[in-house]
Amino acid sequence: MTSALRVVTLPPTVQGAEAVRFAEEVRRRGANVLEMRTDLHAPEAVDTAAVARVLPLLVSERGRPIPSAWVEAATYVDRDVTVSVDAPSTKLVASHHAERPLSTAEALALWDLKLPATALVKHVEPLGAPARAKELLETQARLIERYGAGRVTVLGMGPVALPIRAVLARRNALDYVAAGGSWSAAPGQRLLDDAVREARAAEAATRLRRGILGTSIVHSRSPRIHRQPFDRIDIPEDGPLEELVDSLLPHYAGFAVTSPFKLRLARHARSPLEAINTLVRRGDHWESFNTDVEGARAVLKRLGAREVFVLGDGGSTAALRAVAEDQGCQLRILKRADIREPLSGAGVWTWPDRISPPDDLRFNGARVAVIAYGAPGRRVAKEISRRGGTPVMLGAAWFVAQARRQRELWETAT
Repeated sequence: MTSALRVVTLPPTVQGAEAVRFAEEVRRRGANVLEMRTDLHAPEAVDTAAVARVLPLLVSERGRPIPSAWVEAATYVDRDVTVSVDAPSTKLVASHHAERPLSTAEALALWDLKLPATALVKHVEPLGAPARAKELLETQARLIERYGAGRVTVLGMGPVALPIRAVLARRNALDYVAAGGSWSAAPGQRLLDDAVREARAAEAATRLRRGILGTSIVHSRSPRIHRQPFDRIDIPEDGPLEELVDSLLPHYAGFAVTSPFKLRLARHARSPLEAINTLVRRGDHWESFNTDVEGARAVLKRLGAREVFVLGDGGSTAALRAVAEDQGCQLRILKRADIREPLSGAGVWTWPDRISPPDDLRFNGARVAVIAYGAPGRRVAKEISRRGGTPVMLGAAWFVAQARRQRELWETAT
């Protein structure tokens, strides 16, 4: 199975010589094609010939016509089939962007077209409900039957489309991915670095996928340490999480679950546990676990205190509660409304860094464990110091301990 070409779209703020530097950077990181769209750049904003010397160029007509200089420099020319397929046959990417989710029959009817034998075919539509993954996969299979392997790309779009796009990418000709940062060309795109990591993993294409489910998880290290393919599934807090997880059962061996979904998925999986951080496929259902207890055990051992206050009462606190007695430690769980005076002694900060702490939170020389890592962990540590505490950076200890157990569990997936 040939890997899809990884396509990165040039951001609208990147112009002139900066566009060449951007192309050089994404090529270094593993991009295969650079896309330029007419709705994002004016005709003279970028020297297309210079960019095309760095990476093969895909130019896409979105509203405004494609300038002739763009077509001349491009390796691929994307034309919407509802407007025109007028492009050199060896360069043509014939595309259709549906405004609503389509049945496979509706999608195939749109593609009842005579196209050059060398043209690529790109079908894009909103994902809609996660259960529609089956429909998109069927559309992809039928279009491949019609046009041949290596010519077809089917994309779903939307706030929970990322894992569906990752599954579709295994048979797509083109994989549209995001370079990173604050801008993305379409909702549901994977990060370039995550797609490259999967492509470089031996035998990844034959395995069930794994992934991490959470909100604001761009800094998660899970995709770097776990066996590929592993997807960073960053979805809105109020998204259709339960339906998404169930729709992915045929394609995923398991999930890591992080904030804010540990309690919610425990209920959905009918777990006896208060909170979970791991799902493992067992045939036609998910089995739930909480390997955070391994991380909690490591943190309490490192703190070495008999009494520990805990800031917050979510999934991480449930893990701390589960092991505290075995560690000879008494916990004092503090919700926001409980904090009325400066805190001393030893503690654990469980709030995600995106959640603002109470204004009157103060520490009186307390040692406070930070169980986040990377940039979020550094921000939490800065907040602890600002409020009079001493941060103890234990995020890596927690993460490694729980991830080791997750890896063992996913290997048992059926």
